[in-house]
Amino acid sequence: MHIHILGICGTFMGGVAALAKAAGHTVTGCDAGVYPPMSTQLEEQGIALIQGYDVGQLSLNPDLFVIGNVVSRGNPLMEEILNRGLPYVSGPQWIGEHILNNRWVLAVAGTHGKTTTSSMLAWILEDAGLSPGFLIGGVPLNFGVSARLNGGKESPFFVIEADEYDTAFFDKRSKFVHYRPKTAILNNLEFDHADIFQDVTAIETQFHHLVRTIAGNGRLIVNRMSPSLSKVIERGCWSELEWFGGTKEEGWTMEDAGDDSFHVYFMGQLQGTVQWELTGEHNRLNGLAAIAAARHAGVAPAVAIDALSRFQNVKRRMECRGIVRGIHVYDDFAHHPTAIETTIAGLRRKIQQGGGRILAVLEPRSNTMKLGVMKQALPESLSGADLVFGYGEKSGKNALGWDLSLALTPLGDKAKAFNDLGQLADAVVAAAQDGDHILIMSNGGFGGIHQKILDKLGQ
Repeated sequence: MHIHILGICGTFMGGVAALAKAAGHTVTGCDAGVYPPMSTQLEEQGIALIQGYDVGQLSLNPDLFVIGNVVSRGNPLMEEILNRGLPYVSGPQWIGEHILNNRWVLAVAGTHGKTTTSSMLAWILEDAGLSPGFLIGGVPLNFGVSARLNGGKESPFFVIEADEYDTAFFDKRSKFVHYRPKTAILNNLEFDHADIFQDVTAIETQFHHLVRTIAGNGRLIVNRMSPSLSKVIERGCWSELEWFGGTKEEGWTMEDAGDDSFHVYFMGQLQGTVQWELTGEHNRLNGLAAIAAARHAGVAPAVAIDALSRFQNVKRRMECRGIVRGIHVYDDFAHHPTAIETTIAGLRRKIQQGGGRILAVLEPRSNTMKLGVMKQALPESLSGADLVFGYGEKSGKNALGWDLSLALTPLGDKAKAFNDLGQLADAVVAAAQDGDHILIMSNGGFGGIHQKILDKLGQ
């Protein structure tokens, strides 16, 4: 089959392209922004890329057009596809029908931690010799790629990051309803994606739809500490159910073992101790859920626990980009207030013994943030940092529709807002002292601010 992918350079659709190519399909694609590193990765796999969405691409005469959710009505190529009645499908639906069909799908859903937990789960299965395929919205350092069909041999297992964002302009269901997992982690659930969901109840409904797709012999691994997930389960559950993060009597729990390590219990019985370098309570919960899901696939908890000791995390998850004069510069994907708070708390715990201040540098760039829905929660989420530097564009597609400086006012003199990247970098470098930790948080490229700061520190 020849598929032509519209919006191919996004992380998800780029993964779809790689999987399709590995499965033996002919793959071409286009995007408004065809540039490295995704363009390089795709071209290395023999996937031809076209800049833009001109209608001349119809001359490729593919069997099927696969449409990414960045494509909307008014897109010239999409309009011509519609006018001519040509066959098209969404990326999630194509994956569900052509890659996940007849596989043991392990899906990881939740507002936070999907990428990290999916990476942990894929690594546990890999380390146990199960050679899973996977499609993850980031790059697990243990693998070096975000997607693969399998690990060099036929394997029924496939780990997928199950996003609640809508599927395409013509399919407003969440992506994850197309995946039909046998094992599903519901990691947490909070309000997010204000551009498509009116409130948290609307998101709970989508999670309920996911639950409805899981077979009776499937298994749900659900966070007991999430009130919204409890509401989802109360609306109906027809599969095996295991809770994590609650009390020792009802499922998977953990206990502090010092230095971010933790003891793992199942139904009150000690299963072993995870010893690793990852920070934060959120990562412990991610690990606990991954251990539980791997057990459903046949991996003994002791084996999963041992595998996590060799887990190397994910790019842009507390990734140290450089050290100058003992000043660490980190890159992290955190952009929701809850993720910001837990990321700062995790770093604080890590540096307690060595000391040093935390300088938080934040770009509120997600659609939800740009709408201002979360702005009142920002000061509290950033309060654990010693200094806060916020950045918001004045104009353009990433411009904020609200006053960042005003929103940070509750933090007093320790917070400043900027709309010029150069001035922001200068201010951070001027404030930094030897031994500090600069934590840069954004779900975008942030204008290369990480390297700008490192360069200026070196000067």
